[in-house]
Amino acid sequence: MVEAYRDPVLRHWSSTRVADDAEGLRWVQAQQQGWTADNRFSFAVLEAHPGMGSQRLVGDVILKEVASGKRSAEVGYWTSAQARGRGIAVRALETLTAWAFETFHTDGLQSLELLHQVDNLASCRVAQESAYELDRVLPAAPPSYPLDGHLHVRGRSPVEDRRRG
Repeated sequence: MVEAYRDPVLRHWSSTRVADDAEGLRWVQAQQQGWTADNRFSFAVLEAHPGMGSQRLVGDVILKEVASGKRSAEVGYWTSAQARGRGIAVRALETLTAWAFETFHTDGLQSLELLHQVDNLASCRVAQESAYELDRVLPAAPPSYPLDGHLHVRGRSPVEDRRRG
């Protein structure tokens, strides 16, 4: 985590700060609390290094604001500098999307939302490549959101419905 957050691009887009091991541990504990509360599910994106027998953290995907009876939830993600431009974010988001619809379909989940600032062109490409359609532009809400944002939405597909039979 600390290594990934040394990247100035990641720090620019993230509201989270992980400058040392203690902050990294607090971040991991916050993710564990989300799992315990059953409303926020974070997954590390790891890249295997065959031959070295190790894995490297290259990103994270998260499903948040999940609740029984709630028709939508939010997804988010980040990738480390070495992972960008290789399709890792798209594959991780696709995996999370499939898992979310499969896991929470019976709880009423019908759509997923992805938000990013309008000037985050890379996130916009990931959303589009993952079939999250641009729904609307959200107005800025300073200080947390100093610029307008894009809201992308993806609904459950008929293919996913047929898989459930």
